[in-house]
Amino acid sequence: MGFYFVWKLMLLQFLVALLPVFVFQVWFDYSKPRKNILILITSVCASSMIMALCICSEVQGFDLDYRYVPMIVGSLYGGSGIMFILAAIFAASEWTVMHGNWGWIEIGGALLLLPLIYKFQKGFLDLSKRRKHTIVLSMTAVILIIRASSFMYYYHVKHPQLTSSEMTHLILHELAYFLVMWLFVVFSESLLQRERIAHQLKGVTNNYRIEVQKLQQFIDETPLGVIFVDSFGGITHINEMAIHLLRDKVGGKMRHELLGQHFTIMYDHIEKDVLGRLLHQALNGHKLSTEYVEEQGKIYLNSGICVRDIQNNEIIGAALIAHDITELNRLRAELGRMERLSLVGQMAASITHEIRNPMAVIRGFVQLMKERSPGDQQQYYRIVMDELDRANSIINDFLSLAQNRIVEKENCSLHVIINDIMPLLMADANMRGQSIELQLDDRIPSLMLNEKEMKQLILNLARNGMEAMDQHGVLRLETTAYPDHVELRVIDNGSGIPAEKLERLFEPFFTTKTRGTGLGLPLCLSIVERHGGEIAVDSREGTGTTFKVKFDRNRNYYGVSTATVAAGVHLA
Repeated sequence: MGFYFVWKLMLLQFLVALLPVFVFQVWFDYSKPRKNILILITSVCASSMIMALCICSEVQGFDLDYRYVPMIVGSLYGGSGIMFILAAIFAASEWTVMHGNWGWIEIGGALLLLPLIYKFQKGFLDLSKRRKHTIVLSMTAVILIIRASSFMYYYHVKHPQLTSSEMTHLILHELAYFLVMWLFVVFSESLLQRERIAHQLKGVTNNYRIEVQKLQQFIDETPLGVIFVDSFGGITHINEMAIHLLRDKVGGKMRHELLGQHFTIMYDHIEKDVLGRLLHQALNGHKLSTEYVEEQGKIYLNSGICVRDIQNNEIIGAALIAHDITELNRLRAELGRMERLSLVGQMAASITHEIRNPMAVIRGFVQLMKERSPGDQQQYYRIVMDELDRANSIINDFLSLAQNRIVEKENCSLHVIINDIMPLLMADANMRGQSIELQLDDRIPSLMLNEKEMKQLILNLARNGMEAMDQHGVLRLETTAYPDHVELRVIDNGSGIPAEKLERLFEPFFTTKTRGTGLGLPLCLSIVERHGGEIAVDSREGTGTTFKVKFDRNRNYYGVSTATVAAGVHLA
């Protein structure tokens, strides 16, 4: 056998022993997702052992190959199941080509290695690279000791005539076992490291993708107009709200048409336009610039933000945020007005309460003067006293409306309250030449009511209806029970209320009457809300008006009261 042929054969054996590493490399690069790793390890390592057996060389009947390499390393990385499969394949392949006792020595050496492999394979993948090399090279040393002992016994018994080249080939081939084993572990660890890095990268990429999607959805769904530009001013993102706010400037362009364009496409002159100026300032290093703009009755808060790379502090872009604060501004102004009116209402309530005392004194003296005055002056005193009584009634209504209180309620029937005040209503109707009709639902359940306030509510609504009708008018009081609420209706066939006045009916001091105070209906609304109900009005001019009072049975039962809120609203 020639020298070069020997070394070429040895190199080929070297490559066949490392074949699993090359296959794993290809599999790692092209298998997505990477599955069936255990089957791959078994088949590739088994193929490597069989190929190594086919191209093995021999020196005086002594086989030279690297079949132990894929068996040992494949078993350590693959686990005990793969170890037994590879050991069985090793023994079976050796048995099929076995000639002489040397085959039994190879099989015996493989079986002797199994306990060592089994001992170290558990947790092998978690060991340090240095520890793995130590284990693999130690097993290699065990193999060489077995093979060297066998060869020495063979040499002692057979006395073969070995040439110096054969001896050199034999020694170098066996010592190369260390190199092959070491390279196999190095390449395997390199692949495992790449696999770990790829897994970590995939995790980071997935997290990054999720965070980007969150940010993307937040920007797209936020009620703020958002524009992002890169360091060169190119638009990288613009949401639909920004396109809506800038609809006059973008000329009807869609989002995909604006992306990649320079932001100056949206402006005629950058220095004259607030949004363009803010982006320009942000790209020139202004950390945050804010300006208020009023356009077409809208108020916008616009902010330009400089976006920098956190690591090197370089400017990588800019962002523009446009916020329509028109409604917020209006609510803030309304809240301020409410607070001022609430303070005025509290002061007015205190003042009117104090006015009642001197008015009572004045009325007493007017009454005394009336009794001592001639008969022809009695009419004047009566007018003064009527006006004082009217003023006192207005003060009482105002105080009832302004007081923040939770009334005491008890379980009672709405029909009983209606029947209690019917004589009073019938008397008022007779004086006006009118009539009253009742249509009461027998299924009306008991409610949690304050009797005094409910009488005041019904009297106010009924008298409003009477005042809206002429002679021979008919006022109807109806009740209906529903599964979730009870409804009281007060219906007149009077002149009706103009549509433009319906929305203001429950505003304090707004009235449709010549001598009305504008406090009756707001007081009714306050009473209804304190009983967990709602009041609505339906009116047509020339036909009549219907007031509907709906008591929610759940809210009423649990005594829900909105007196405090209602009082604040009415005073406003």
